[in-house]
This record gives sequence, C-alpha cells and structure tokens, in this order.
Amino acid sequence: MSKYLKGRRYGLINYGNNGGFFKGIQHQQVAGYPIGIVYIESVNYPLLPGNVVNACTYDFPVRMKAVPNLTNDRLFNNDPTIADDIVATAKSLVENDGVRAICSACGFFGNYQQQVRQAVDVPVAMSSLVQIPWIRNLIKPGQKIGILTANKKSMTPALLKSCGVAGMDDLIIQDALQTKEFAAVVDMRGHFDNSIAQQEIVHLARELVQENDDLGAILFECSDMPPYAAAVQAATQLPVFDFITLIKWLHSGVAQRPYEGWI
Repeated sequence: MSKYLKGRRYGLINYGNNGGFFKGIQHQQVAGYPIGIVYIESVNYPLLPGNVVNACTYDFPVRMKAVPNLTNDRLFNNDPTIADDIVATAKSLVENDGVRAICSACGFFGNYQQQVRQAVDVPVAMSSLVQIPWIRNLIKPGQKIGILTANKKSMTPALLKSCGVAGMDDLIIQDALQTKEFAAVVDMRGHFDNSIAQQEIVHLARELVQENDDLGAILFECSDMPPYAAAVQAATQLPVFDFITLIKWLHSGVAQRPYEGWI
C-alpha cells in the first residue's frame, strides 16, 4: 500500500455509516472519484456522449487528467519517452485526487499497462483490449473476436502482450483509419458528420460479420467508438464490448454499495 493511501477510508459513507475516525490523506485535495482517466492532451474533434472523456457518459463521478505534451502520433507509435509522463499522471490521480481505479481514453495506452500497474496501488486497465482474455472465456470455443480499431498499424503484438493477451489467431482486426468522417478522431480536423461516422462504423462491423461467420463478439479498441455500440449491436446481433463496458466493470468493483430492499 502506498504511503499516500495509508489510513484511507474505503467504502460508502451514508447517514447510517458516517461516524468514526477519519484521517486526511497527504496530498489529496479532492475526493469521491472512483475512476480516474488519463487522456491525450492535444485533440481536436467533437467529444460526444458515449465518448470516454465526455462526463455525461457515466452515472458516477470520473476524474480526468491530460498527459502533458501527449499527441496521437506519440501514443500510436508507442513513443517510449512518454512513459514517465503517463505514469506520473496516473500517480497524481491516485495520490492527489483519491481515485480507486485507473483507465484511459485510447486503446494504445495499453502499451504502458505494465508500467502503470507497477507504479500505483489501485486496479489499472489502460486499454479496452485488456478485456480480450475475459471475452475469450465468455464465447464458444473456436469463435473469434472482431476488433474495430482507429489504427490497425498500431495494433502490434507488443501492445497485446502488454494487455495480457496471448496470441492473435482468434482476433480479426478491422481498420477504421480510411473512413471519411470517423477518421477525424485521428486526423484532428476538428469536425465530422456524426450520422455518417456511425454509418461507417456499422458498415465496418457488418463487414466483419459477413467475412467471418465464426465471430462471437465485437470489441472496440478506440475510445471514440462507444457512441456507436448500440447501433453496431443492432446491426450485428453480437455482444459488443468497449471502454465503457470496461469502466463500468471497474467501477462496480471499487465502488460497492450495500444492498437494501424488502424481504
């Protein structure tokens, strides 16, 4: 346990459980944020509800913090010089803001999964891709997982290994980089037609299903794709996993509430 977290109270405080001794945590200036999210500092496109960095996506508090000087290019290319800044940002969320779990707002933060989890004393899931081993155990043996990504070139074996994924034989990767509208999240043009962007993501998902009749689930690598998860599910009739399914799962583990009701 980190010295910064020693003496913390971990659990629900309500009218029936608000007594006892409380101790302040050195360096912590805010409280009540179960999830901390690190994100790219320099982006230029609309951040819609459903996006990881739109606070309206959640029905619980999230604390977000930019990694200084981080750009898409540096993250997509696994620039080793940004590792220290990513770790420092995650540590600040834990030690100064009191978050109970760390996530991110881009699947390619997964390259730094191991460094961050070694540096902090809370659960860490730096990429939606960490869900792959779990999804494998949910679907039928022999079925494949279709992955929609913002940049297929950056979906490297090293990234997957960092996220705890062994092997790629059952992963079918579909690239969204060549789309006309959705690609605004990569080329940073500052605008896109959302109705067309949704059609593009749905089309790519349909292609996955049409070309692979053994798909058991779809996973979004990109943190900008969750706004289209419901449309993709309706079009493919498959389970769809993304950053939001991951963050909600993390939240359920670190912000447990007692049950109440009549018997």
